[in-house]
Amino acid sequence: MELSKRLQAVIRLLTEKEEMEKLRVADVGTDHGYLPIALVQDYKCKKVFAMDVNKGPLERANRHIKAYDLSGYIEMRLSDGLKALKPGEADCMAAAGMGGALMIKIMSEGKDVLEHMKYWVLQPQSEIAKVRAYLQKSGYHITAEDIVYEDGKYYPLMRVEKGEAAPYSGIELKYGPCLLHKKHPVLLEYLKQELKEKEIILERLSSTENPRTRMRREEVFNEIAETKEGILCFAKIL
Repeated sequence: MELSKRLQAVIRLLTEKEEMEKLRVADVGTDHGYLPIALVQDYKCKKVFAMDVNKGPLERANRHIKAYDLSGYIEMRLSDGLKALKPGEADCMAAAGMGGALMIKIMSEGKDVLEHMKYWVLQPQSEIAKVRAYLQKSGYHITAEDIVYEDGKYYPLMRVEKGEAAPYSGIELKYGPCLLHKKHPVLLEYLKQELKEKEIILERLSSTENPRTRMRREEVFNEIAETKEGILCFAKIL
């Protein structure tokens, strides 16, 4: 099975330095079930829980799993987040392709389950800084990050473990401590693209003068300053 670049990146973080034949993974928001299939078929994962809050995606995933004859290794569960998973049933979790607010809700409501996991891999689609801030506040830390570009979008991902780390700066919360530290080339592409888009917006706002546009202009100006700070982390001269 050929996975998207985004799901390939999820698997890289899930399988990093792990003995997959011993690992039990919970895939929260499984959708088509492609991630569980790849984990079992290609990485010989011991057990995967394919979980989704809606019956439709689970039925779709179940058809795909049966087509690969992997029902003995992948268990389907109708679940709102981690609610249908008992503490200790899974060693790690993957949560990809959902909004940041929903991801925070799932982690908050499933805290007792997470406490029994070794790590989890997150790929929030929005409010990524808020997700990182929640992790820091909750006594978790980011041990690895990746970012991929696919179909016109950038997808940041993170691997998280229990335990506190040094407080993240504002720029690290926004763009990712590991991505910045490693000077990830795709992050640099993202920053340059974001800077270009923000500067175009600022130029357009300059043609109108009223209280609302002045306020928005100030917001965009601050966003540009943050983006430039991120780019400077790569030792590039603007």
